[in-house]
Amino acid sequence: MNTQEYIESGILELYVLGAATDVETKELLYFKEHYPEIRNALYELETDMERLAQQMAIMPPPGTWEKIEDKMHELSTIPEYEPLKFKQGANGNGNYNARKSDQFIEVEAESSQIRVHKNWKWVFAAVFILSKVFLACAIYFYLENRQAQQQILELKTELRTHKAPY
Repeated sequence: MNTQEYIESGILELYVLGAATDVETKELLYFKEHYPEIRNALYELETDMERLAQQMAIMPPPGTWEKIEDKMHELSTIPEYEPLKFKQGANGNGNYNARKSDQFIEVEAESSQIRVHKNWKWVFAAVFILSKVFLACAIYFYLENRQAQQQILELKTELRTHKAPY
């Protein structure tokens, strides 16, 4: 096997970047154990990549590590809560002898419609009417703009015909 050709084939770079296939990885690890040239080339490539990464690294702002440690300390000091336990009722069977409103929270409302304060109805109506007015204005000005653009084109063509030499 020609080790120099294998080193120059680019498989070592793929391996270091994590883009090598499983077969290429197994092959490289086998050759690494049996050929010192490949082992040295791989070591040099890995150290070069590490130096490059260190040179391009951006230092975090000062105090970042302290913030991380504080957050970790907060998480480790949060007490774990025990689950709530239900009390046994007076008669011992787990039923409460209390009113219904004390035991349960009413989830379903009596009506299926949303109730809105009367003042909000006027606000909603005003917003609806204003949106229609703005829509009408937008359409009007769009059509006016289109008509003005057409007139400009007509004037440009008329101006070109008057400037043309006879």
